[in-house]
Amino acid sequence: MNMHPHKLYLLLINLVGGAAVLASYVIGIMNHPETRGALWGEVPRAIMPVYTISMFTAAAGYLAFTYFIMFRLNPDGATIAGHFSYGLFPWLYALVLVPSALWMPLTFVMLGNPSRICWIGIRAVLGITGIASLLLLGALITVQPAAPVWAHRLAVIGCAAFCVQTALLDALVWTAYFPTN
Repeated sequence: MNMHPHKLYLLLINLVGGAAVLASYVIGIMNHPETRGALWGEVPRAIMPVYTISMFTAAAGYLAFTYFIMFRLNPDGATIAGHFSYGLFPWLYALVLVPSALWMPLTFVMLGNPSRICWIGIRAVLGITGIASLLLLGALITVQPAAPVWAHRLAVIGCAAFCVQTALLDALVWTAYFPTN
């Protein structure tokens, strides 16, 4: 089976980047059982259920838009915003996954040894992830051809749910409630 090079890059980025994100979570939680609850910072208990629901919808959304991009788009015929090729997708995924893999290790460093530079790093990785997610949403909204329609709509809805988690809850809400001193 021959796979288009851009799809192969996207697959590799998802496999390596996804494994790195999951490994950072597992290793972080296993190595810091005494402070894993501190990852919430001072997020009010009243909005924690929103986070829990959003994490699941973001994960389902990720699967939906990745399915569309990997299995429903033809890399040779797809254009994004009338200017970019399918080759933009691997870059956007890398901009989501690489910083995502850095969040938990940086946060545990911040919990153990708070510093301004570490806080800037945390804000940067969350900001990059959120912006890349929004760019991915924009790419999905403007991609042509957007067929089949049902898969495209599901991908856009899924990416919007992913953006709620990454660009709103993580990059803005969580950082507003995390103690920096």
